[in-house]
Amino acid sequence: MTVRARRSELATPASNEWMFAKAAASGADLVFLDLEDACAPAEREKARGMAAAALRELDWGHTTRAIRMNGVDTRWAYGDVIEVVTGAREALDVIIVPKVRAARDVWWVDVLLSQLEETFGLTKRIALEALIEETEGLQNVAEIARASDRLEAIIFGVGDFSASQGARVDTNFDPYVDYPGDMWHYARARVVVAARAAGIDAIDAPFPNYRDPDAYRVACERAAAMGYVGKWAIHPSQVELANEVFAPTQAELEHARRVVAAYREAEAGGKGATGLDGMLVDAAHLRLAANINARAELLGL
Repeated sequence: MTVRARRSELATPASNEWMFAKAAASGADLVFLDLEDACAPAEREKARGMAAAALRELDWGHTTRAIRMNGVDTRWAYGDVIEVVTGAREALDVIIVPKVRAARDVWWVDVLLSQLEETFGLTKRIALEALIEETEGLQNVAEIARASDRLEAIIFGVGDFSASQGARVDTNFDPYVDYPGDMWHYARARVVVAARAAGIDAIDAPFPNYRDPDAYRVACERAAAMGYVGKWAIHPSQVELANEVFAPTQAELEHARRVVAAYREAEAGGKGATGLDGMLVDAAHLRLAANINARAELLGL
């Protein structure tokens, strides 16, 4: 599996050609040109060629290039995959599959991609990310997370999920009433546990209120605390915040270094645990430090 940075995944309508260059220069770890909800139905077929050309012709730097296709139960799905892959070839890194309900939905896209890659002689495999935004998908998330070796991430899609659950929420998908804690904690927890158990990434939901950066930062921090490695951005102004929050801080890196040093010193003395700053340090803390160091290495910190 290709390990990629996914701190920020920026959504860009595939029918809005004037937005493409700004998205490519946004600094997002991943940009996806959206053929689904951000495109009016009458524009979706025309947008395929526009997306393929942008993926192929623009300078994306280190940004991962992606599209969001339409759901496998729609009339657009096969055309999205065939036309964009035909036009973009190896300029397409990832396809995001929306409204995944079962492992078979991921398998369907996987098989179609295998046929296209063989037909065109592509040397680089196109990866997949799966959106969990239906209650049925959440029930099957563990199987979905292991549905294909192309699958690199599971995304929690709170917008459609709130509709699927019949929730009463506002346009930022927050409850209208004073709800204790995070109303979506159960779903978020199931997604991140399924993803981590399968050895892939978990990405948190979009945050429509792009004019409230402080609230977006809090949402990023809470997702990062749960083990999510990134969050969707629906506006370029959210990219820098996500990139900052989902990266280890210098304080975290220094603490991880000290944890490893303390544990290795204890280990050399025949001990399986020690203390640091008045706190126990054992093998579990070593694993946490390894996670921080691996993230830092991935991000070049």
